[in-house]
Amino acid sequence: MPRPRLRRFVEREPDSIYFKPAGIRKIDLEESVLEMEEFEAVRLKDLEGFDQEKAAKIMGISQPTFHRLIITARKKLADAIVNGKAIKIEGGNFKLRKRRRKI
Repeated sequence: MPRPRLRRFVEREPDSIYFKPAGIRKIDLEESVLEMEEFEAVRLKDLEGFDQEKAAKIMGISQPTFHRLIITARKKLADAIVNGKAIKIEGGNFKLRKRRRKI
């Protein structure tokens, strides 16, 4: 029996959870679903600029697990952009972490 997955820490939920190509009706689109922890991995690595080790520590996971998350997230994003799919952010195994105050 596989080991249960640990919850990954996510600092905040996205402001928008759905993105679609312009000029195509939502009903006509395929969707690429990005899980919350994949969203957080992209945010930490590509937007905030953390290295994988630091980003993994922030999320409470190992660096190899973080690497797998970032690879799957980027693949889903690339698929959506190249193939004209909508991007929907939902689900996953995560826990919201309160922001740490800077003193």
